[in-house]
Amino acid sequence: MATAGDERAAADVLKSLARHLNCLNDDNKSARRRALEAVKRETVEQRLSSGALQELFAGLLKALLKCLSDPAETCRDAAIQILAGFIRAAPRPEDALPYLMPALAQRLGGKEILEPAEELRLALMETLSLVLEVCGRQLAPYLDDMIKILQRTITDPFPEVKKESCKCAISVAQSIPDHFHLQAESLLKPLLQTISHQHSQVRVSVTQAVGAVIQHSTGKNVDDVLSHLAQRLFDDSPRVRKAVTIVVGDWLLRLPDRYSYFHKLIPLLLSSLSDEIPEIRSLAEDLWKQVGSQWEKENEDDLKDKMDFLLPAPVLYTSGVERPGLGCRELVVRNLSKLLPAVGRDIGDWLVQTRVKTAQLLRVLLLHAEDHCTQHLQSLLTVLYRACTDPETDVRAQCLESAKLLGGFVSPEVYLQLLLPHVEDSTSCSSASPWAPLMVLGSVLRGSSREVLEPHLIKIGDTLSHPEVCQGSQQAQYLDQLLVCVDAVLCVCQVDCAVISLQLLKVLVSVQSLASQQEQCSKAEESVRCLCEAQGLSGACELYRQHMTDLLQWLSDSHHTWTSYSIQKTQLEIIAMQSGPVVGEFLPALLPLLKSCLEPSRDPEMRLHIFTMLSKLLLDSSNTLDSQGRFAEYMELVLQDLLLPNLVWRSGRSAAAVRTAALSCLLAVLHGEVLAVEETLSTQLISALEEDSKLARLLACRSLHSLLKLTTQRLNTDSLNKIYPELLKRVDDSSEDVRVEALKSLSTWFSSLGKNYDTQSCRPHLEFLFQQLLLYMDDPDTKIQDSVLGKDFFGSVHTHTEYCSETLHTP
Repeated sequence: MATAGDERAAADVLKSLARHLNCLNDDNKSARRRALEAVKRETVEQRLSSGALQELFAGLLKALLKCLSDPAETCRDAAIQILAGFIRAAPRPEDALPYLMPALAQRLGGKEILEPAEELRLALMETLSLVLEVCGRQLAPYLDDMIKILQRTITDPFPEVKKESCKCAISVAQSIPDHFHLQAESLLKPLLQTISHQHSQVRVSVTQAVGAVIQHSTGKNVDDVLSHLAQRLFDDSPRVRKAVTIVVGDWLLRLPDRYSYFHKLIPLLLSSLSDEIPEIRSLAEDLWKQVGSQWEKENEDDLKDKMDFLLPAPVLYTSGVERPGLGCRELVVRNLSKLLPAVGRDIGDWLVQTRVKTAQLLRVLLLHAEDHCTQHLQSLLTVLYRACTDPETDVRAQCLESAKLLGGFVSPEVYLQLLLPHVEDSTSCSSASPWAPLMVLGSVLRGSSREVLEPHLIKIGDTLSHPEVCQGSQQAQYLDQLLVCVDAVLCVCQVDCAVISLQLLKVLVSVQSLASQQEQCSKAEESVRCLCEAQGLSGACELYRQHMTDLLQWLSDSHHTWTSYSIQKTQLEIIAMQSGPVVGEFLPALLPLLKSCLEPSRDPEMRLHIFTMLSKLLLDSSNTLDSQGRFAEYMELVLQDLLLPNLVWRSGRSAAAVRTAALSCLLAVLHGEVLAVEETLSTQLISALEEDSKLARLLACRSLHSLLKLTTQRLNTDSLNKIYPELLKRVDDSSEDVRVEALKSLSTWFSSLGKNYDTQSCRPHLEFLFQQLLLYMDDPDTKIQDSVLGKDFFGSVHTHTEYCSETLHTP
């Protein structure tokens, strides 16, 4: 109560202000403004007692409220400042509420806000905040007015008004919760309209206001706001994401009906555990621990057995990962069946951010679920197959981490039973991305331990080496994942991999056969070295020696069906080339396989591929086919069964290419020793001199050159006389290289004239030969002239032919 002195002091001030109060009705705005400034000086700016101020406030209130409608902005501003000063200083500001609240509602809460100046709307909202601060629960009768004001000002165009309105909404909810819950719902619409405002600080304020409104509401509108809060988790501003984290954590701890919304709120808080900002991650961890601890205490009776007999932490946690508390784990386990369908939907969302957040959430959920993942394994694998094929790197990375957790928590007996059928038939889960099951399998295997995986190695090896798997696709991603699976097995099981060494080698050979990129071949070769190291072998040769019999049998089982499109022909090349000297130890098994593949009736392109491989081996025979010095024993078989049948002329370009390849192999063979096939071989080579292909003619000339060298003075007269005319034809060849090579062969031909060659009876042949050679001395091509006049050429002629001199001097 005001004292008599306070009343006298107030009366004196009012008396002195009488003229100024009259000026408030003046038509001149300057006069009104000066009057308000005088009122301010004589009241709130004076050091009056609180009682006197209270009396003054009561006496001036109506006049000041009337000034809120003054046409002049400066006058309204002055009136607002005076009102705020009185509210702040008066001991009983609530006495003014019956007049103040309707006036504020009139200015701010109508269908159209009457206050046009945004700075003054902000000042009025700050005044309302001040009223809420000093009056608190005494504002209950004026809840309707405040709700009307907030419904308008929350959507105000001025961002600062929006923020102040959100602050007021929080104060109202906290000041009069018993009454607020009845009208809380009416604030949600304007709040949700503003929650995506372009200013981050506005979004922060709205998020905080939504949290307070829902916290003090009936709780039935939680579903309406969850989608909006979830969107704010993707906000570019860390402050907004932090606000969402705090709001959701507070709901999980204090929302009256929180148990009904655990399955909807938990994902929001757990998503913040993967936020890019350390502060937000730390905040989310603290809140989540509080939630788990509180739930654990509230359900202590249900958890008594688990608390008394805690199972040891899985091996996974020895790698430095902190194990979530029992309450946190139980909360996730009990809600996992409700969460996974939503995860499955969102993992395929069109927005990259949504998919990334969902993938991160899945990993966190699995970390909490531990071995309870087993009962949801089928649906989890479906989600992972889809996520593995996502074009976004972050999504795939999180997916692989989740798969690794499954390997640590679920028994191999269980996950292999579900995974391997999908690996064998990838179309059952994703026809467009057949590598998805392999990708998941590789990560799951990496998450498993050596001890639990060891009994299942043979099953894994047989599946990976199955033709439908290791030869299932030529896509680079598919082959990469095959290598990942092999590397995972080698990394986890190490020396135990010896039992599936053959199967793994088949996979690595198949990958190299299908790979279109050198990088993949290099990776496969590196995996071969790792496989050797795991078994203590010195190198790839030892590995191939260990399995060569089985590998050749593996190829022989299907060689009758090989075509130009068959991968097996490339597998054979990989095995033969990479085994090095080991291939020379298995000629009895290799040559019959080559003979079958090179039969003239087989696919020409396939034979061409085999001949190319064979020529590479023959060119380095000392380190491949002849590494044991026994290739000569099979030389006749090679010539009679592999090469000569393919030198027989057949029409068509493919047949010509095969003959060229066979000539290439023959030339390589002729570096060695020829047995009793000279006559047949010379006939085939003479035929090859007429090939359309320049390369084939060149190889035929070189082969004849080598044959004549190797069979020095062993060919009979008829064979020799058949050879030189064909070589003379080649001296007129359109290719300079062929002409030069033909002359070299003729030079060697002279060297092959032994004692059995009767120069008298063969005089016509020699005359014709020398006459033709004399013509080439005047050849336009200087290389041909040099070759004919060369010392080497005529040296061999003089040395081996008694008839040469006479013939050369014949006019």
